[in-house]
Amino acid sequence: MSGKVRRPGIQHLPSGSRVADALRAAGGAREGADVTGLNQARVLTDGEQVLVGLPAAQSAAAGAEGSGGSGTAQAGPAAPVSLSTATVEQLDTLPGVGPVLARHIIDYRTEHGGYRSVDELREVDGIGDRRFADLRPLVRP
Repeated sequence: MSGKVRRPGIQHLPSGSRVADALRAAGGAREGADVTGLNQARVLTDGEQVLVGLPAAQSAAAGAEGSGGSGTAQAGPAAPVSLSTATVEQLDTLPGVGPVLARHIIDYRTEHGGYRSVDELREVDGIGDRRFADLRPLVRP
């Protein structure tokens, strides 16, 4: 847990824990931190980093620097989602992706034997330039 929390750092939580559990384990958000858009009900994945109260641009830069991904009030999942292994539910955590588009992503994966590059996402029905630009930093092949 990083960002505007009382005790940033690695939190060891049981499998199935949610963002709210991690926030509690980190001592809660610091005064003035905006957590209104943070999906506290989302189930965490092992190794993900959740950033609290930081602007989207700052957390995206942190993810690009190899911090293991980022999750903020404005972002989708905290760790990059694997296009090659993600479930419909995991893909549904991405911004602009619902169950139907998630199914298209999985159908493309099945038809083409997986994803060798994130750029292949452009070939999926329903993903235009803008959506691709939003998803690119949040996924990996």
